[in-house]
Amino acid sequence: MKRRNLAAAGRGRGPREIGWREHIALPELGIQSMRAKIDTGARTSALNTSDLEHFERDGQDWVRFSLPAHGQEFREHYEARVADTRDIKNTGGVAETRPIIETTIVIGKLSWVIEISLADRDNMQFDMIVGRTALRAQRLVVNSRRSFLAEQPIELTAMESNDT
Repeated sequence: MKRRNLAAAGRGRGPREIGWREHIALPELGIQSMRAKIDTGARTSALNTSDLEHFERDGQDWVRFSLPAHGQEFREHYEARVADTRDIKNTGGVAETRPIIETTIVIGKLSWVIEISLADRDNMQFDMIVGRTALRAQRLVVNSRRSFLAEQPIELTAMESNDT
C-alpha cells in the first residue's frame, strides 16, 4: 500500500506544537480516531492490545490482535506484519519482548509511518502512547501544559496515499 506524507508540504517551517494528549488515527488498522498520550519519555510508541497471536503468512511473521472495546461486548480484530521483535522496558522498568509493527499515524493534517510496539496496557490510562522516536522526524514540539492542539486527524484513503 502506498502511503501519503502530508508533512512534506510543511517542510522548511519551524517546529509544530502539539499537546501532551492528541487525537490520532491509524488508518491502515482502520482506526479513524483515538486519544493518545504524547510521551517524550518513551522511546517507542505502544498500542494497548489483547488476544495477541503470532502466525505466518507468505513466509513472514504476522500478528493478530484485538483492541479494547471499552464497554462494548465485542472487540475489533486486526492483523499486521511484524517488522521486528524487541525488548522494551515497561512503565515499571521491566524488559518485555514485544512485536513491533509499522503503520501510518495521522495527527491533525500530518501523516507518516511509525513503529509501534504491541503490549497489554490495560492498566494504563491511554490505549496509545506516541514515543519520541515517532515525533523526531516531524519536528513536533510537545506542550506539556496543553492538550488537543492539533486538529482532528484527517481521513486518508488508499487513493490519496503515496510513499514517503
